[in-house]
Amino acid sequence: MSNGPVLIDLDEGTEAEPDRAPPVPDDQPRPEGRAMQAAMARAARPPSRLARAFWALALGLIGAAISVAAWDFATGLIERAPLLGYAVAGMGVALLIVIVLIALREIAAFARLGRLDSLRSAASAALAEEDLCGARATVTRLSALYAGRDVLQWGQARLKEREADQFDAEALLGLAEAELLAPLDAQAVQEIELASRQVATVTALVPLALADVAGALIANLRMIRRIAEIYGGRAGVLGGWRLTRAVMAHLVATGAVAVGDDMISSVAGGSMLSKLSRRFGEGVVNGALTARVGVATMEVCRPLPFLRVRRPSVSGLVKRALVGLFPTR
Repeated sequence: MSNGPVLIDLDEGTEAEPDRAPPVPDDQPRPEGRAMQAAMARAARPPSRLARAFWALALGLIGAAISVAAWDFATGLIERAPLLGYAVAGMGVALLIVIVLIALREIAAFARLGRLDSLRSAASAALAEEDLCGARATVTRLSALYAGRDVLQWGQARLKEREADQFDAEALLGLAEAELLAPLDAQAVQEIELASRQVATVTALVPLALADVAGALIANLRMIRRIAEIYGGRAGVLGGWRLTRAVMAHLVATGAVAVGDDMISSVAGGSMLSKLSRRFGEGVVNGALTARVGVATMEVCRPLPFLRVRRPSVSGLVKRALVGLFPTR
C-alpha cells in the first residue's frame, strides 16, 4: 500500500472558496437576561388612562360601599347591644386614624423624594450657570439634610472648614460631594453588589419559569428602596413605586435597558461564557442588569450629580459581586 500523497481530482467549476463558506451556526444562543428584562419591562410599563380611571372608580366605589356597610353595621349593633356597638365603633375610628397616618407617611415620603429632586435640580442649575451663590445655597441645604447622620459628622466638619476657600460652583459642589456623599455612595454600592449576587444566584439555581422573574423584581425593588433610604429619601409603598418608575424611565432614556452592548460583553461574554452553563450565563447577565438598575437608582436618588467621585462601573460592580459565586476567569 502506497504511503505517498493522495491526489483528488476536482470537477470543473468546483474550486474551494473559503471566503464564501457559510458561518458556523451558533447552537448556544447568548444569554439575554430574560428575567431582568421581564422585571424591568413590568416596572417601567406606564399605566394607561383607562386603567387609571378603572382603578380610581373601583377603589372609590369599594371604599364607599365599605364605609356605608360599616356605618350601618355599627349603628345597628349600637341599637341591639350598645356596649358592643360602641366598642366596634371605637375600633372603626381607630382604623380610620391608622389609615390617615399611613396617608400622611406616604405624603412625607413623596416630600422627601421631592427634596432630593429639588437639590439635584438646584445643583445642576448652579453648575450650568456657574452660580456660586446658588451652589452655596445648595450646599447649605445638603448639610442640613444630613445633619443628623453620625457617619457624616467628620465630613460635615471638613466641609465647614474648607467651603470658604472654594470660589467657583463646581469646586464647591465637588467638595460637598466628596465629603458628604462619598460615604453614602459606598453604602449604596454594597447594596447593589448584594442585590446583583442575589439575582444571579436565584437565576442560576431556580429552574422555575416565573420564579427568577419574581426573585429579580423583589430584589430590585428592595435595592431601590434601600438606596433611596441611604440618600435620605425613605419611601412608602406609593413613593417606592414612583421611585421605581423613575429609575426605569431613566434606564430607558439613557438606553441602558439593552443587553447587547460592550458592558455586557466585557462582563458575560466570550471566554467566560464558554466556561459556564446556559443557566449560569443567564445569572451573570441578570446580575449585570441589576447592577445597571442600582447605578441608575444612585443617579436618580443622589442629591448631587457625579463630579469628583467617579460613577460606579457596572462591570466592576458585577465582578466584585460575583467573586466566588461563578468562575469569572
